[in-house]
Amino acid sequence: MKNMRILSWDEFDYCIQSISVLYDSQEFSGVYGFPRGGLCLAVAVSHSLRIPLLNEPKPNALVVDDVYDTGLTLNQVRKIPDIKAFVWLSKVEPKWWNALEISNSEEWFVFPWEAQEFAMKDKEDFQKMRSKI
Repeated sequence: MKNMRILSWDEFDYCIQSISVLYDSQEFSGVYGFPRGGLCLAVAVSHSLRIPLLNEPKPNALVVDDVYDTGLTLNQVRKIPDIKAFVWLSKVEPKWWNALEISNSEEWFVFPWEAQEFAMKDKEDFQKMRSKI
């Protein structure tokens, strides 16, 4: 599929390892992941760093998400004191968050926990929602 990248569990593991190495020496109140994609990352990071999985973002938390696209999701936590934010993939150059990889803004990602057969529908739904912003 054009402009569609299928991500693997090995790439997911590499992302978790990268987050863990980057933040291993820091102390956090816990890790929060935005539902859907961020939650998968947060559970794995919680285990890797041995920190609590949070139900909501809190001060001094590590906040993770799968992709930074429009900024609407991650910007919700920007003003929470002392948070660190990390995304697997960012479609823009990171400013106040960290990213494992910066990607083409037109690229659509299918994460390992997503059903590939629904990727086109997910993309269309996202584009419709984005056009209303």
